[in-house]
Amino acid sequence: MEALIRQLLEQLGEDPGREGLLDTPRRVAKSLSFLTSGYSQDVDKVLNNALFTVDYSEMVIVKDIDFFSLCEHHILPFFGKCHVAYIPRTRVIGLSKIPRLVDVFSHRLQVQERLTNQIAETIRDKINPLGVAVVMEATHLCMAMRGVEKQRSSCVTSAMLGAFRERDRTRMEFLDLIRQKST
Repeated sequence: MEALIRQLLEQLGEDPGREGLLDTPRRVAKSLSFLTSGYSQDVDKVLNNALFTVDYSEMVIVKDIDFFSLCEHHILPFFGKCHVAYIPRTRVIGLSKIPRLVDVFSHRLQVQERLTNQIAETIRDKINPLGVAVVMEATHLCMAMRGVEKQRSSCVTSAMLGAFRERDRTRMEFLDLIRQKST
């Protein structure tokens, strides 16, 4: 990868041998490996059996999960907040595992729409809840720095499964709760 980065620098008209760029190929390779580390993660290992049988059937929400990813079209960052909710049938997920799940899928080349669905579908598949909802709000540097150059624009995507899709009241309760400011 480092050789490719050196070639890229040359194609940009730079001298990869100049002082400020000497270690850039190594740093970029290390950075890209970290930013795409989700490919090498196994969801089951990340969840680490933190799936518990509990007598609880109300909404569970983990909101304001910071995330970042790389746009697969331009390999530029997008970042923002993710809000996840589910209504357990018989099982819950350890709370810390939900942000870890967001990281697994966001640390890949992505489009926000697919990322949103992957999080929701994985929770559905792992605990079979009555419903799952995921809302992601993100700023995309591919829109802010190039193309339309709209620095204040953001993208909001949602995935509503089960009760969140079928019941307006359930969906509205979730959306109202994520709009509330944390204390």
